[in-house]
Amino acid sequence: MTELAVSEVRNRLAEVIEDSRRSGEPVTVTRRGRRVAVILGPEAFDRLVDSADDQQDRRELDAARAEDDYVPWDEVKAELGLG
Repeated sequence: MTELAVSEVRNRLAEVIEDSRRSGEPVTVTRRGRRVAVILGPEAFDRLVDSADDQQDRRELDAARAEDDYVPWDEVKAELGLG
């Protein structure tokens, strides 16, 4: 992962964005050696959001199952006339 200071990113923003988009690799932006932001291409961002959404869905399903508060898929299909 590339790491650049805020001052360098400020001077080369368009290039940094394009490099990240093209490579798919994130760029960590630092100020005084501490991470303050991350630049990444839209495809990488979309993958992260999708993955987080999937994990949240799994946690919610696990919680519903633990509370026995869900409808089994077979019942849903039968109710909708799908099988």
